[in-house]
Amino acid sequence: MKKKFISKNKKTKKIKPKIILFFIMIFSSFLLTIKALSKYNLPHQNSDLVNFLIENNNPFIVNSKSNYSYFHQLMTKLIDLDLTDPLSILDTNFKGLTKKTDLDDKKVRKVSNEDVVNEEPTIYLYNSHDTEEYKPSSFAEYSVMPTVKLSDYVLKEKLEDNGFSVLIEEQSISSIRSSLGLNYAGSYDASRVLMEQAKVNYPSLIYFIDLHRDSLSHDKTTLTYNDRNYAKVMFLVGLENPSYQGNLDFSTKISEMINAKVPGLSKGIYEKEGEGVNGIYNQDFSNRTILIEVGGPENTIDEVYETLLVLSDVLTEVIKSDQN
Repeated sequence: MKKKFISKNKKTKKIKPKIILFFIMIFSSFLLTIKALSKYNLPHQNSDLVNFLIENNNPFIVNSKSNYSYFHQLMTKLIDLDLTDPLSILDTNFKGLTKKTDLDDKKVRKVSNEDVVNEEPTIYLYNSHDTEEYKPSSFAEYSVMPTVKLSDYVLKEKLEDNGFSVLIEEQSISSIRSSLGLNYAGSYDASRVLMEQAKVNYPSLIYFIDLHRDSLSHDKTTLTYNDRNYAKVMFLVGLENPSYQGNLDFSTKISEMINAKVPGLSKGIYEKEGEGVNGIYNQDFSNRTILIEVGGPENTIDEVYETLLVLSDVLTEVIKSDQN
């Protein structure tokens, strides 16, 4: 009995519909997943934080829509989310980050140093370890990098709302360190260069705040209080600074006021000296130079944000009292 001959063309015709059907099923599953996630609500939602982060850290806002990839153009049409418009996510309720909110009357502004050029800033925010990251979260979908640098911009906005003029160090300290041929231990030498430069450019600067992140696990860096999760803070004071007492007293005052507002939020003062540590941390620059560790690698930026709200209020009270 002769075998029935099947030409290659007929085989191809049979295979092609299966391939097309396969890709249709994959794409449909992806779309259904996105739609399902968009309906999911988190128990605690912080629309102010979402709005702030997207406005200040989304590269799609900086780039024109002409530079948009075809994928993002397609997703914009499919899920009604304009990645160049920070407010569209608040209306979309994508991935349950926010409730649908009417923000027509809210003024959204991008935080930068442009607004301090013609003023006299008194507070300088910087990160000697500017590559320290927090736990990746749903914000990563919008290209928001959860690093300690975000803390600077959140704190700047809140302090300026309270009447202060704040300068953020926007140069990369890790890049400065590399250009000087320093290893990671030389981070404080690199940040010192920028501190001195900032003081020359803005003689009005008085308070120098170095924001860091701890390296402990989530259970040791997190506090739940009144149904809110906070990233714990800790103050580090170098005892090898001959004039450390002024820095210690100032840090202690802030730490105690934080705990007065949210008991247990501050872990207190970590006094460091001896072999294998820096021991000074640039605190010899002035007795109003402080180092604050906010949260750890497993904290989300939302937990950090809750803490920064408390920290900004405390700093406002302490600094105003200090200036009187």
